[in-house]
Amino acid sequence: MEQLITSRIKESIEVKTLTLKNADLVKKVSEISQKCIDALTAGNKIIFCGNGGSAVDSMHLAAELSGRYYVDRPPLNAESMSSDNAFITAVANDYGYEFIFSRLLKAKAKKGDVLIGMSTSGNSKNIVEAFKIAKELGVTSIGWTGSKPCLMDDCDILMKIPSADTPRIQETQMLLGHIICELIEKHFIDNPL
Repeated sequence: MEQLITSRIKESIEVKTLTLKNADLVKKVSEISQKCIDALTAGNKIIFCGNGGSAVDSMHLAAELSGRYYVDRPPLNAESMSSDNAFITAVANDYGYEFIFSRLLKAKAKKGDVLIGMSTSGNSKNIVEAFKIAKELGVTSIGWTGSKPCLMDDCDILMKIPSADTPRIQETQMLLGHIICELIEKHFIDNPL
């Protein structure tokens, strides 16, 4: 049992070390943070989405921004499309699961918003469909995925975690997501809306 525990911790550290050494990935974290800051400054919002564990992660990060992260500050306009069970099940039933995010994006998004789609495989059809609608609406699309080739290549910014293992991808996405939340929060503490 202990061997498995130490093995998984080492794997997690290895992926984070590869991430740290990847200058392009570090630059993308900065770029994503700035895109979000620019959108919020202009009165727009950040919209997250994901499936399964990524759905919960998308809700978590939206709450860090709309609630608080490190300090008390005014709430920032962020939400997760993964959190409305009634809408998701209705649209999945009436139109198909691949349209649950694109349909809600049509209803909620406007030009200048930012959409962050989280998918460890990068092949979630509902996120790919949402990115198509984002392009039509003038919404910046940001994909978070793993290292394998994927269908999300058409988004504006693609952040690929250097791993093909779902738990390691999600752990690193949350690390980088928390860093992004911290950078956004720090900006708005120093420059209130």
